[in-house]
Amino acid sequence: MPEPDAPPSTPLQAWQVLLGGICALVLTIGLARFAYTPLLPQMHAQAGLGVADGGLLAAINYAGYMSGALLAAWIESPTWRQRLYSWGLPLALLITALMGWSTSFAAWALSRYVGGLCGAAGMLLGSGLVQGWLMRSGHRPELGLYFIGLGLGIVVSALGAMGMTHAGLGWAGQWQGFALIGLAFLLPAWLWRPPAPPMALKPAAGAAPNRRWMALMVAAYFCAGWGFVINATFTVAIVEKQPLLAGQGPWAWLLVGLAATPAVFVWDRVARRTGDVGALLIAFGLQIVGVLLPALADGLAAALLGALLYGATFIGIVSLTLALVGRRSPANPGKAMARLTLSYGVAQVSAPALTGRMVEASGSFDAALWLTAAVLAAGMLVLLAVRREVG
Repeated sequence: MPEPDAPPSTPLQAWQVLLGGICALVLTIGLARFAYTPLLPQMHAQAGLGVADGGLLAAINYAGYMSGALLAAWIESPTWRQRLYSWGLPLALLITALMGWSTSFAAWALSRYVGGLCGAAGMLLGSGLVQGWLMRSGHRPELGLYFIGLGLGIVVSALGAMGMTHAGLGWAGQWQGFALIGLAFLLPAWLWRPPAPPMALKPAAGAAPNRRWMALMVAAYFCAGWGFVINATFTVAIVEKQPLLAGQGPWAWLLVGLAATPAVFVWDRVARRTGDVGALLIAFGLQIVGVLLPALADGLAAALLGALLYGATFIGIVSLTLALVGRRSPANPGKAMARLTLSYGVAQVSAPALTGRMVEASGSFDAALWLTAAVLAAGMLVLLAVRREVG
């Protein structure tokens, strides 16, 4: 492979940059992060991983993500931003394989932490590079198409876990299998990386958001991060915990990915009609409904509908928020996204660990789901303040 920051030998087309970014998200989020969700019940049953420790590993993963966000917010050099993004691609495969190489909690924790760093590379450095390239090349700077990689990553992790379970592979073999699957996504992700911009763009007068607007967006994104991580970590476990639904968890996770993949187009269209904040309010409201369905009703229908609403909404919240903040900060969209994502990361570190303890204490996910709904409702109140604020 060429040097990480080497320029492409031929000019890239928009479809190549977007497809490469989609494959990068499958690697750095779909495998390095999301494969943990469908494999969590098997790690409980086969590897002796407790519920609380499972939540702790998820929190460690998001601590790595937050560390990556801090690094992304600190680095000014576009060359180094592109270089770190490039390094995150093969590293995501290595730490995915590491999960199956050991039964040591320390090794799992290392894998989850470095996986969080890789996730930040794909989500923040990658999205900033892609959006910057689109703006410089005269294309619409929407990130909906790019974030198809999130939904596709969930689909890959769900189908991979279902297929490998059917083939008789245990939890360790499935982690190794996911690393092999990732090789198919590494090549386009590497070859079609967006190059570092030749120089920093100067923001237009009045383009940068004011401090109050940014603070409100940070608070709203914290609430979104809480809602995201509870479902991302425990969707399969919530379904599997119901005696009549044992074995159905991977189907719920697959539905999340199938809902998320096309939803990015829908949310871009909704935002054009209602504005970004209006679309975010709709997404938050629907996610509250999805969160509460498993707490209000037992049965596969409620669980699957909750997964469907979660998949259809979290992707819109992420893509709309990051694209909005990126457009408000054209000089360095990735850095602005990283600063905002720090609050998302705080929620992602605290929520899984707290939820794991609550579930072990009560034997049910209901209290955690109601708490998550309350946090999302608070986020809607913050968004109403954002709408009144002139950025």
